[in-house]
Amino acid sequence: MILSTAADTLKSAIDTASAHSSGEGGGWILHHVMDSNFIDFYPFGKLYLPHIELFGFDISITKDIFFVWVVTVILVLLLIFLSRGYKKSLIPKGLTNLFEIIIVFVRDEIVKPSIGKGYEGFMPYMLTLFFFILFINLFGLIPAPNLVVPTGNLGVTASLAAISFIAIQLGGIKNHGFFKYLKNLVPSGMPGWILIIMIPLEILGLFTKPFALCIRLFANMIAGHIVIFSLLGLIFILHTIYVSPVAVGFTLFIELLEILIALIQAYIFTMLTALFIGMSMHPEH
Repeated sequence: MILSTAADTLKSAIDTASAHSSGEGGGWILHHVMDSNFIDFYPFGKLYLPHIELFGFDISITKDIFFVWVVTVILVLLLIFLSRGYKKSLIPKGLTNLFEIIIVFVRDEIVKPSIGKGYEGFMPYMLTLFFFILFINLFGLIPAPNLVVPTGNLGVTASLAAISFIAIQLGGIKNHGFFKYLKNLVPSGMPGWILIIMIPLEILGLFTKPFALCIRLFANMIAGHIVIFSLLGLIFILHTIYVSPVAVGFTLFIELLEILIALIQAYIFTMLTALFIGMSMHPEH
């Protein structure tokens, strides 16, 4: 299985590189990590996605958006299938049991300790966030020339961070009310002249949290794929097949490491979102 994965990854890189690398240096790497308006089914051709404009804004369907939809459909269908297992028996078995373990872990080790009182209302969002990021990260590791990792797109991670930003603010407003929530942003008992400095800093801090979520996920996922294709690119840079055992060996190691990173990044993004919601709801802690 492992050797097959390495072989498929090498074949994908060689096929695409042969088609795109003539005179372009590392252009074939960018071909894999950058978004586009088509899906390359090399050597069979390209599937061009529809171009859509609304009120002068370009809302075209791109390759990353397409695969986000694919992963979403797969995840929804899988979870519906697993939920039906409880109709047959209250004791989960097989894959249902595995997902229940993950759900309990997210609840007891991430959401409940980070948010505290009132965490129940955020459980559906936290579970959706965790499984979506996990599945989309793992989807990007499938060794195929036309697949990408959507979380390597800054637009996708920014959208996830924006939704988390809204959840953070709603948590604080729901728990304290709008005006008291704004008041809680600045510690009480501070001299008036310090408030001139603190208020802008605290407002800026509201936006730095989702910005950190966005950049952390994007940078980790895009970096791994660039490293993988750069290692495979050694074969073409050095113009010799004899370097392939080293290149493929290191690529396989990075691929395995990327699986771990996919899990860690889903955990970190969910945990930090829950932590920020908890800080918004319970600023006294």
